[in-house]
Amino acid sequence: MESPKTLQAAIQFFSDAENCRQFMVAVRWLDGKVRCPYCDSEKVTYLAKAKLYRCYGDHPKQKFSLKIGTVFEDSPIPLEKWLPAVWLMVNCKNGISSYELHRALGVTQKSAWFMLHRIRLAIQSKSFVKLGGPDSAPIEVDEMPVRPHIETGGMAQLKRKFHPSPS
Repeated sequence: MESPKTLQAAIQFFSDAENCRQFMVAVRWLDGKVRCPYCDSEKVTYLAKAKLYRCYGDHPKQKFSLKIGTVFEDSPIPLEKWLPAVWLMVNCKNGISSYELHRALGVTQKSAWFMLHRIRLAIQSKSFVKLGGPDSAPIEVDEMPVRPHIETGGMAQLKRKFHPSPS
């Protein structure tokens, strides 16, 4: 599946729920076969009206969405907004502000901040690999500075002075 090259193409491509579904299936399951995140069964069907999958395994949570096990989980924001936000984040050389995302996607600034926070944490902790499990392909992020939190000055100096690391 070819990914969009421009912001306009990304927004148009990901505005269709079916394109989002196919993209997430391609990213999460490299062989293209959807599996239940709870029992790893391939006996699942797609419920188009509810935009959910149903597993026929014997466990309490038979219905699941594509967001389960990803940074998008537990969010009311649809994939049609999340995927362009991720696209913007990984394609902007100097990152993107919540105001810029708010204007580009038509979400509130608070939602944009929430989305960027989750995406940054996922990139920093390299948890996008979690999307497809241990056998998934890595997601490449080019030219975007993602820096870990480095303590300098103030409290960091006091910690080093009174609690030196054993070396």
